[in-house]
Amino acid sequence: MIKKSLLLILALGLGCSAPKEKKEDKEDLNEHVLWYAQPASNWMEALPIGNGRLGAMIFGDTINERIQLNEDSLWPGGPDWGDSKGGPEDLDYIRQLILNGKTSKADKEIIDRFSNKDIVKSHQTMGDLYLDFEHSGKVKNYRRSLSLNDALAEVSYTIDGEQYHRKIFATAADDAIIVQLSTTAKAGLNFSVNLDRPKDEGYKTVEVSSPAENQISMLGEITQMGAIKNSKPKPLDYGVKFETLLQAETDSGKVYSDASGLKIEGAKQVTLYLVSNTSFYTEDFQQKNRLTLEKLSIKTVDELLESHKKDYQELFTRVDFSLNKNVIDSIPTDKRLEAFKKGKEDRALITDLFQYGRYLLISSSRPGTNPANLQGLWNQHIAAPWNADYHLNVNLQMNYWPAEVTNLSELHEPLFDYTKRLVERGKNTAREQYGLEGAVLHNASDLWGAPYMQAREAYWGSWIHGGGWLAQHFWQHYLFTQDKEFLKTTAYPVLKEFATFYAGWLVKDEKTGSFVSFPETSPENSYINEQGERVALSYGSAMGHQIIAEVFDNTLKAAEILDIEDAILGEIEEKRNKLTPGLKLGPDGRILEWTKPYEEPEKGHRHLSHLYALHPGSGITVADSNLFEGAQKSIDYRLKHGGAGTGWSRAWMINFNARLFDAEAARENIHKFFEISLADNLFDLHPPFQIDGNFGYTAGIAEMLLQSHEGFLRILPALPEAWEQGHIKGLKARGDIGVDILWELGRLKQLTLRTNKKQQVKIKYGQEKIKIKLPGNNLEVILNSELKIIRDL
Repeated sequence: MIKKSLLLILALGLGCSAPKEKKEDKEDLNEHVLWYAQPASNWMEALPIGNGRLGAMIFGDTINERIQLNEDSLWPGGPDWGDSKGGPEDLDYIRQLILNGKTSKADKEIIDRFSNKDIVKSHQTMGDLYLDFEHSGKVKNYRRSLSLNDALAEVSYTIDGEQYHRKIFATAADDAIIVQLSTTAKAGLNFSVNLDRPKDEGYKTVEVSSPAENQISMLGEITQMGAIKNSKPKPLDYGVKFETLLQAETDSGKVYSDASGLKIEGAKQVTLYLVSNTSFYTEDFQQKNRLTLEKLSIKTVDELLESHKKDYQELFTRVDFSLNKNVIDSIPTDKRLEAFKKGKEDRALITDLFQYGRYLLISSSRPGTNPANLQGLWNQHIAAPWNADYHLNVNLQMNYWPAEVTNLSELHEPLFDYTKRLVERGKNTAREQYGLEGAVLHNASDLWGAPYMQAREAYWGSWIHGGGWLAQHFWQHYLFTQDKEFLKTTAYPVLKEFATFYAGWLVKDEKTGSFVSFPETSPENSYINEQGERVALSYGSAMGHQIIAEVFDNTLKAAEILDIEDAILGEIEEKRNKLTPGLKLGPDGRILEWTKPYEEPEKGHRHLSHLYALHPGSGITVADSNLFEGAQKSIDYRLKHGGAGTGWSRAWMINFNARLFDAEAARENIHKFFEISLADNLFDLHPPFQIDGNFGYTAGIAEMLLQSHEGFLRILPALPEAWEQGHIKGLKARGDIGVDILWELGRLKQLTLRTNKKQQVKIKYGQEKIKIKLPGNNLEVILNSELKIIRDL
């Protein structure tokens, strides 16, 4: 029985899948506001808004305002660059080269025979909305802000004692971007409104017109005249078609069109409604714009803002996080960040950045949209860095690490929908390029689900596990939600396709009887072979075998849960049992990245792919002390040689630290993330901007406070000593369990659990363990004690 010091209280709960805040409780949530005392001087200072599909960057200039616009399907070309290159005979040839020790030649041959080499085919900007004001006088009391609680950007200032105010938000509820401008000035607002888009290699990309006196239409088609395929020019004069339509309404003054756009004169309040649709989503995208504007016109701005907040807050308010440090409202965010970079820890900014990651995911990934790309949604380029595409060797996956644990499960849906598109083309690649059944994905893709290999060098892109890693997300979604219908109709078919490919891909080592995956690489890394050459291809790699083992295990578990008997399952089980281990220790106790302890030319490499089983996998736990210590030694070695230099790599390091229960190292890497990897608008710097670090950071914070990958709930596994007091409410654990944690003086004070279905759960806090039964029906179980909260039953 539970000792008296443990108090179990059963009370009506809030619901674990999406704990709803009572109306009065919403006021108690911590406010998270980013604000600045000056306009943005560059794009990395502008503030992002988004509704999942539409996005904008707010600069906040008082005279010449720029609002940079995005839509998630604006890509050139189409799904017409093929699915594969080369054939099964080429795979046989490359394998023989590796077996003969000719890895350098194999590196060259795999690119020449299989890869489309350099690819330029980029997600692109929608263009810009320009507001040019006829202000005169000195600007005072300037403030530019973004409320994460409301997903509302605002700009305010005074000129000659008169107030000027803007509200900008991207509403998913009404599928539009709304800009409301107002003033107390007697002369009202006088400004021009224009839409424009950069040229593509000198070519005009849009036609701008005024369909009505209060409207601007920007009609265009995405091209890429500087496109490259196979490292050669491949101009694309076609792509997704789109229209952006803006309508201005005012309560006073005049609105009229001229050759350059719209003119607003003498208006005390003006509302700009901006809608945009594309041929990717609907054939009649122009008609959809007009229907959307019609629906907007029957609502007031207050009604639109209210419906926007209600829709957004249903997601955002599920989690509340505080480290019991109040924000000093008088200090702008950039000044707080500057102080943090100089060594002054700002715990309120730590919690702001955690919620910023959730805000960005809500704003760039909603059911029915495309998944968040390398820049989420926000991209000002015609040819973006790394195409702002979908990199499958950590970056896309990292975008979704916070989805389940921070209670945003449904935002995972765009990734699942996209992966299913990838699978359909990946089956062609597997069959044509490798002569195998199932599906294969390489290191990067685009809107069209391109499955082919694309890299100029073997170390960068001759990697076959993009699909295997994505498959983990399907299984994790099931573990967190316990949605058996999802497992049956969505997860299992995807798992089976990748498992089928791996079953055919593996080669039996006649000397050992084990199955080996090759040719292999470890993403973007290389080693020194026996001939002293720097090479990438290998006879097996740690990450490859770890991913294959995980895909096999999860496929077999899913089939067991669903009581499925597929013919391929027997082969999968046999090869899983004889699979070359992906976890081996080298002579110095580190986990081997390849099958042998090769010398590494980049000892501080940013990728720690061989620790996949530590995180995001679950193959390395404290239950195996040798591997656990080996993982720590591997991290120490990388950091000693300058590792984790990029933003996303530092964020991954925080997750590793959490899994190793190294709270102080996690805190140190949080500090380094703030010091090195954040722009003034808190976007992650690779550099340049990549959004994955923002999402990885948020996931890392959650991992420090709650873990459930070992088959039980581990509470506060990596709580830094400096974080003496705090709470986090609304996290999710595997098993569809909602979790609230309150701590004081560095010790757990209260733990609240809730779930939809009756189940027994194991809990571990420190050295104490307990088993309790959760009653289901969203009833809360509150564990509370002054000292040692969790005791043995």
